[in-house]
Amino acid sequence: MMHNKIRNILLLGLFIALEVILTRFLSIENTFVRISFEFIPIAVSAILFGPVMAGLGAAIADVLGMLIFPKGAFFPGFTFTAFVSGFLYGIFLYKKKITIKRTFLAVLSVIVICSLVLNTLWLVILYNKGAYAVLTARLVKSAVFLPVQTFMIYFIWKYAGGLINRSLNNEI
Repeated sequence: MMHNKIRNILLLGLFIALEVILTRFLSIENTFVRISFEFIPIAVSAILFGPVMAGLGAAIADVLGMLIFPKGAFFPGFTFTAFVSGFLYGIFLYKKKITIKRTFLAVLSVIVICSLVLNTLWLVILYNKGAYAVLTARLVKSAVFLPVQTFMIYFIWKYAGGLINRSLNNEI
């Protein structure tokens, strides 16, 4: 039993590190929009560990990323949004059959609640810009990335999920 807990903590740590790398080094961003693949480790950790652990992992990754590789002032609203995104992925994907429809609904909920509502609110507070000015570019990015994120999460889990599950169950 202890072996499984240690393995799960280590695996979640790996996903946290991967998220920090994808967010801080392999992303394209300006003041109001960030394009990255940070959603992949969040979604996979949500599938494996559930809403709370995925939310905590995403929040820890946000804080660690800001501490180790700061790109501006720390704002706790973004950490809250990171937690909510992991939590939402977990609600839709944990202990459920991963289908295109379920993955689409998970991504849609994260995009609407986290990206379009919460992060837009934080950016308006931080930069004192009108919500419509900030939201316009974010809507375009979200419309483009909704199908991209949906298919990436679905196909990564479809092709790598079996390998991950077998390794977690010591079948390799």
